Amino acid sequence: MSLVELFAIAVGLSMDAFAIAVCKGFALKKARVRDSLTVGLYFGIAQAAMPLIGFALASRFADAVNAVAHWIAFAVLSIIGGKMIIDAVRGGEEDRGDALGFKAMFPLAVATSLDALAVGISLAFLKANVIGAAGFIGATTFILSAAGVFAGAKVGAKLGNKAEILGGIVLIALAVKIVISR
Repeated sequence: MSLVELFAIAVGLSMDAFAIAVCKGFALKKARVRDSLTVGLYFGIAQAAMPLIGFALASRFADAVNAVAHWIAFAVLSIIGGKMIIDAVRGGEEDRGDALGFKAMFPLAVATSLDALAVGISLAFLKANVIGAAGFIGATTFILSAAGVFAGAKVGAKLGNKAEILGGIVLIALAVKIVISR
């Protein structure tokens, strides 16, 4: 696999995480470097780990994992998107710690990286260097996600609760896209 192909895969896999990072920025309205690094690390680590897990599972459970991964991602993203919309309409401010804590970020990181699991399975069949590919995918996702938090915060500060509603809609649309494109 060439570097150009790997870069295209990494950017493609990063887009879901980037979209959610932008939504997190909407909710924060003022992003700090620490917030950006937190989101980037969650998504980057998950996107790097999933190809490794997929590679390891390739021979045993590939069909079973691929059959349900999109439904899991759909459920998690829909629930979180719906919660964002409800919170924005009610006017409740989410605590920064809650928004970026393990309970909020881990499910998002897993949901957005399930497609990377499938890539890891593919890499096994291609006999590619999965460790190098996973590291590159993780680093790309980290950078794009960290930047997404700042981009979302800039827009969120101007739009207020409307940005959170938009973020929730984006998450739900992303969930629907995952199921439809399957």
